[in-house]
Amino acid sequence: MKLLVLDTSTEWCSAALWLDGRIQARRVLAGQRHSSLLLPMVDELLRESDLGLRQLDGIGYGAGPGSFTGLRIACAVTQGLAFGADLPVVGISTLESIAEQTGAEQVLTVLDARMAEVYWAAYRRDGNGWRGVSAPQLALPESVTVPAGGEWVGAGNGFAALAAVLRPRLAAQLARIDDALMPDAAAMAPLAVQAFERGEGVDAALAAPIYLRDKVALTVDERRLKKSA
Repeated sequence: MKLLVLDTSTEWCSAALWLDGRIQARRVLAGQRHSSLLLPMVDELLRESDLGLRQLDGIGYGAGPGSFTGLRIACAVTQGLAFGADLPVVGISTLESIAEQTGAEQVLTVLDARMAEVYWAAYRRDGNGWRGVSAPQLALPESVTVPAGGEWVGAGNGFAALAAVLRPRLAAQLARIDDALMPDAAAMAPLAVQAFERGEGVDAALAAPIYLRDKVALTVDERRLKKSA
């Protein structure tokens, strides 16, 4: 199977090619330059592999959760490329891609959501990839919990961004914490393969981000109410 995978869900911009088990990838700290960086990265990867889009079997993209703007960029670029080459697409959880990088069997993933909140989920590895133990959600860091049973590893930059809240509560319950891990296209590549093999590929028109948060910003009154709650 040959797949292209894209992710712009955070300040990092990444693209990867899965070539029958071999991964070629690019990743750069983009800030707000994702829209200008992503397509050149894709062109470079395809050129190095001497491939055209129509020679691929599908495209995967980081569906979220993550930055509103970033998620829209990856989704839109995926749709544009897939429409042009008549390829199916599949969305990949950014939180699951963090778990994939740990090498652990049970992972509590926590991604900084800004505004003193986090995106988090818990996953257990099984024979078919990752199984959700706690579904992805947007929450205050005080709400994050370690599931019962076995050894759990913490991963994601939420553990760094909100360390003052998360570490005192959770560190003793976790075997280790990898707080530098972020969503990444290379980590999403094997997850995309598994998703396509499960028959989850869809028409590009059905590609959609997973936002979790309904609003980008709170009004002044909403912030005051949130602090007093």
